[in-house]
Amino acid sequence: MTRPPARPATGRAPSPAPGSSWLLRTERTVYAVRLEAGGQWAELAAWGPHGTETGPSALDWSRRTHFLTPADAAPAEYIPSGLRPFTGADLTVRRPDGERGTWWTCTGAEQDGERSLRLEFTDERTGLRATLCYDTVPGTDVVLRRTELANDGDEVLHLEDLDSAAVNVPVQGGARLTYLAGQWSQEFTRHQLDLVRGRFAIGSIQGVPGHAYAPWLAVQDAAHPDSADTPTYGVALAWPGNWHITADAEPGGAVRVRAGRVPHEGAVALRPGATLTTPVLACAFSAGGLDGLGAEWHRYERHLAGERLHRPRKVLYNSWYATEFDVEATGQLELAAIAAEMGVELFVVDDGWFTGRKDEKGGLGDWQPDPAAFPGGTDGAAGLDALIARVRELGMDFGLWVEPEAISPAAQLYADHPDWVYRIDGRPATLVREQLLLDLGRADVQEFVIATLDRLLTAHDIRYLKWDMNRPPTERGRPGAIPPGELDLDAAHVAGYLRVLDHLRARHPHVTVEGCAGGGARIEHATLARTDVVWPSDNTAPLDRLAVQYGYLHAHAPHTMSSWVTDEPGVFDPRPRSLAFRFVLAAAGVLGIGADIRGWSAEQRAEAAGWVARYKDVRDVVHHGRARLIGGPDDATCAVQYDAPDGRRVVVAAWSTGRLDGAPLTPGRPARVRLRGLDPAARYTDHDTGTVYSGAHLLHSGLPLGWSAGHDAELVVLTMQ
Repeated sequence: MTRPPARPATGRAPSPAPGSSWLLRTERTVYAVRLEAGGQWAELAAWGPHGTETGPSALDWSRRTHFLTPADAAPAEYIPSGLRPFTGADLTVRRPDGERGTWWTCTGAEQDGERSLRLEFTDERTGLRATLCYDTVPGTDVVLRRTELANDGDEVLHLEDLDSAAVNVPVQGGARLTYLAGQWSQEFTRHQLDLVRGRFAIGSIQGVPGHAYAPWLAVQDAAHPDSADTPTYGVALAWPGNWHITADAEPGGAVRVRAGRVPHEGAVALRPGATLTTPVLACAFSAGGLDGLGAEWHRYERHLAGERLHRPRKVLYNSWYATEFDVEATGQLELAAIAAEMGVELFVVDDGWFTGRKDEKGGLGDWQPDPAAFPGGTDGAAGLDALIARVRELGMDFGLWVEPEAISPAAQLYADHPDWVYRIDGRPATLVREQLLLDLGRADVQEFVIATLDRLLTAHDIRYLKWDMNRPPTERGRPGAIPPGELDLDAAHVAGYLRVLDHLRARHPHVTVEGCAGGGARIEHATLARTDVVWPSDNTAPLDRLAVQYGYLHAHAPHTMSSWVTDEPGVFDPRPRSLAFRFVLAAAGVLGIGADIRGWSAEQRAEAAGWVARYKDVRDVVHHGRARLIGGPDDATCAVQYDAPDGRRVVVAAWSTGRLDGAPLTPGRPARVRLRGLDPAARYTDHDTGTVYSGAHLLHSGLPLGWSAGHDAELVVLTMQ
């Protein structure tokens, strides 16, 4: 690969020669980029296992075009609308005179070994300078991409499209797309379709990623999508605001994926001298199909967690389902005492603990402990401290629910600062869940939220914070802003949200932070990098939740997946399931309990204590090991296999979802789950039964699971001898 000369003393790298190429190398893959012959755009040359770069590019084409331009057919990495007018550009720039075309050439290149790359393109007429940025992630097969857009001219430029990157995938005969979609209480449901011609698009303009789609996509060749060794490409956008992902089956058969943020105002103003950086688009490749791609995303999210990964995710109890808004110290202590007997390590008081919060209509914004709920002082603080002290005496940490971005019209905060909410003068405000939304893009609102959280976390011994958000922004305006034509409210809110999370991390490193947005409406890498766990869905019904978690684990790691055991009936699949089913399901991520345990029998509490102890014994494998999805929620038996990093222990969480085999009235046989990735020559012992299996047996014949009406789930622990 061509290595560009060193950057000169002026600070700008020299223009590379047309046809120059560069190579990025991850643990098992390469990503090769080359400059087209005219120097006007970069294009993908190779992406795949080591060695893929040697030989003719799988994206090479005849260069013949009819009714198109060469750029329209090229596997361009990032290209403006002027150069690519017909098949989909990644950037559209509008000048003050209304012209929308941009024509640039490569004016610089800088590479740091095979770890990172920066390619600079400049349009002399507009003064726009775009830098394509590539970075590899140590210990993973992920390449991070983003674009820096700088205005070196003397007039304001309006960016109408500003994607982060384009990803070209060499497929033959169409692409199999896998994506995660649903709605509130049905998030992360896995869907697939074959794209032979045309366009596929998903996204959100709700100010958050939303319940309907996750900002994640996997692409495979439609000819062989289900093989375990199918090359699989994936993208995930790190942006907790408006976004889109688009896949186009382009002329010549290749598939090109574009992803980026979507400005609320339709365009972003880039003033002279200003620079805008797009959200990071993580790009991953695996030669091992969807299962292998999922493992890459899990490795990447463990990298995002850093040293916080090694803090055990504690078993929690959350009081919402037991008390809802009826929070008072005596009832909370009763729940805490029972939870402690079960081995719970963390007790979380949910919504309803603060003044004015007897239902959905009041209190949000007035974050003071309710003295009626926590007697013992004039302001509720002493009573809350007394509750926390008692919870600590029971051997548990204490946590609290907050919704920092929300405000109730009846709250004192709204009376004092009505200008802090999103609003449009002369237009009515829409209430969602009886509340409005604070404009977190404002510096004064950010300071209020930071001061509020600092006060709570400093004044009280709180070790866990559940950050919720239960409504999208409506009437999204900021009257009086100057100049109004240059607002970028979506980006401002995202920046404020991330600033507060960064502050929590720096100022209160001992506090575990859970991310929630009416369930799973704000789960992406920017949030996951700043929280410890997230809440995938408000739906905790057993079979419904199984589908949610199955899809979730395609894109996200088990150590991020908060999951509770509750008594909730099914919403979409009401078939009853055992307490064991619910516990094994919750143990597949980060175990919590949310049921009204006051109503559980002594036998149920004892069973729960056994499952909690069992989970504690295996959570290091679940959170740090390799996860493999076996079957799915539509199969009669569904399982997740977790392999310890050293391969010495294997944990299998399995569930029965189908009809039973009829035993003992008919000659039925137990269900069998074929495990993966084991050493065929090794011997594995079942921790509970003492049964010894060869690796070959578990791979070929499978792990036997004798389902019955009273036994519909199992957590099997196998130890290599």
